[in-house]
Amino acid sequence: MRAEARALLRGPYAIVNEAPDARRLIEAVLVAGFRIVQYRAKEGIDRARLRAFADLARAHGALAIGDDDWRAAREAGCDGVHLGPGDDGFEDPAHVRAAWPEAIVGLSIGNPTEARAADLGVVDYLGVGAVFSTASKADAGAPIGLAGLRAVADVTTLPICAIGGITAERLAGVRASGAAMAATIAAIAQAADPAAAARRFVAAWESAAA
Repeated sequence: MRAEARALLRGPYAIVNEAPDARRLIEAVLVAGFRIVQYRAKEGIDRARLRAFADLARAHGALAIGDDDWRAAREAGCDGVHLGPGDDGFEDPAHVRAAWPEAIVGLSIGNPTEARAADLGVVDYLGVGAVFSTASKADAGAPIGLAGLRAVADVTTLPICAIGGITAERLAGVRASGAAMAATIAAIAQAADPAAAARRFVAAWESAAA
């Protein structure tokens, strides 16, 4: 099961924040062709809503990734969890792997040193950034740029997901820098027409030179 899920770690990756219109956004990205969706609830996880999200993603053949709390993600039936600094399991992802063997486990990192430190037998992918300036995450740090993204890709065999300021117009450069995935939040959530923005993002990824 984990191997099958890992095969989906490529392409557009949507991050949807808990909000009144969250379901509409999730449906928009899934219909557009996103096959990885992460649900973020920084103000507290509603397990019923998280389970509904996981069920919706699964119905579209997509991976459902929880954020921050691997126990909540597991209980809700998600396919995995994304962990950042300060999250339980970030410093010791082997503990998460032992408790949840089939999970997809992603870690946030920002440089080659952190990428080299990731245990290839435990971690499934690396979220790398912020690549560009972003207002979606207050603690994202200084942008590493495409050169920083390439530097990480050059030192790991794990699939990497570029994050931070990713727009459809920047996808060609992101792919050329070695990213297997590109995450977006604002490019879709803040669009006047999220469904159209999601379709543009998928089309731009598919047309970008690998």
